[in-house]
Amino acid sequence: MAASRSGIGQWPAEDRPRERLYHKGAESLADAELLAIQLGSGLAGLSAMDMARDLLSHYGSLSGLAGRGVAELGAIRGVGPVKAVRLAALFEITRRLRSRNGHGRVVLGSPEQVFARYGPLMEDLKKEVFRVALLDAQNGLLRDAVISEGTLSASLVHPREVFKPAILESAASIILLHNHPSGDPTPSREDLRLTRQLVECSELLDLRIHDHVIIGRERFISLAQRGVLARGGG
Repeated sequence: MAASRSGIGQWPAEDRPRERLYHKGAESLADAELLAIQLGSGLAGLSAMDMARDLLSHYGSLSGLAGRGVAELGAIRGVGPVKAVRLAALFEITRRLRSRNGHGRVVLGSPEQVFARYGPLMEDLKKEVFRVALLDAQNGLLRDAVISEGTLSASLVHPREVFKPAILESAASIILLHNHPSGDPTPSREDLRLTRQLVECSELLDLRIHDHVIIGRERFISLAQRGVLARGGG
């Protein structure tokens, strides 16, 4: 391929990422080439391809880059707010496509189905996000709602805010979800305490908590499978 630090426009046509994608398909391109197409342009003396390689080297991978916020991306020399927004939109589209588990009605009848739906949306987040998925009587997803963002605690995840969407939606049951930015889904003492508190509240409302799924990097833990949601559960 053409020498590094030279403008892509000076490369032979068959070596340019856009032309190669058009003639050979996206699967033939390396990560840096796909990223360079999204960047579109570089800086004086630094091509989009050079910038793409530098970004991947700095963040370790496309996944590492995708986990960064738009403000952080925009602060990178040569990226700026316009390219940062373009990249952030691309990464979010990718997450949403990965989270789809087929066309039509979404069913969340098992922890594996929950992770298939929400893992791509939550495993790369740099802060804890607590969601509630609202289900119908056949475990079909009605909708979901973000309850809080930040360190998980009873002060941030109040039962009123957790159950209000379910009551308004007339949900038959709910699934609690949150992520661990460390990538390790092992429940903390606070996770267990909060889950038990919400289970007790749900019994008063006669609203079943189907599960509490903690999402880590490419793995998850179901507190229902661990017996935490049962009365007197560990």
